[in-house]
Amino acid sequence: MGRLDGKVALITGGGGGIGRATAIRFAEEGATVVVTDIDISLGDESAKLAKEAAGNAGGDAVFMEMDVTDHDSVRSVISETVNRFGKLNVLHNNAGGSTMQDGPVTEAPDEEFWRVIKLDLFGTFVCSKHGIPAIVEAGGGSVINMSSNVALMALPGRDCYTAAKGGVASMTRSMAVEYAPNKIRVNAIAPSVTLSDRVKKLVQESPEIAKISEQHLLGFGMPIHIANMAVYLASDESEITTGQILSVDSGVTIY
Repeated sequence: MGRLDGKVALITGGGGGIGRATAIRFAEEGATVVVTDIDISLGDESAKLAKEAAGNAGGDAVFMEMDVTDHDSVRSVISETVNRFGKLNVLHNNAGGSTMQDGPVTEAPDEEFWRVIKLDLFGTFVCSKHGIPAIVEAGGGSVINMSSNVALMALPGRDCYTAAKGGVASMTRSMAVEYAPNKIRVNAIAPSVTLSDRVKKLVQESPEIAKISEQHLLGFGMPIHIANMAVYLASDESEITTGQILSVDSGVTIY
């Protein structure tokens, strides 16, 4: 019996890295997974990999193209998910990311600030706005946001990303209180450096990020480590866990 048997889960930014690893793990645990991404090729590949990984576990996966910053796009995918599978139990707001354009507040371009705020923070807001009513209709469930260790500690040189992920952390706490009466748990995962293909490039090019590698007590994280935490938060095992910013960071925030 899978830990997510019978659950329908939607993952944003599911085309690669943490999103892809989570889609695979959810399907392995018996969930029906809706992989969404703005990149059709990557998203479709993730859905196929997740479907294959499900094997005989009862899980399944499909891809739906979605732009997390567009209300109409998100509303359409949520509606299609419910119409096709009958419900939505889990929303994993995974889409986001930093770039090399980030920097100190006195140097970072306005364009990068608004890009990361729109994708990471506003995208989480939009998907929650349209996803939570569907979870309420299903009788409750789980919202899993993606914050970061930079919301919990100082990381100079990444002030745009820090602002966005700090906003996600704060919004997670308030949402947890707001929707507890609807039996909805809202938590956020706060990774440190997680070696997806995109982040590997950032580590190579950013001295700020490379320096923090020395603080990882158990080595760098991998997407699977974040995906395993997401499985816990999506499952009934986390039935009284809400409003938490859960560090999966190899000890960076304590060192």
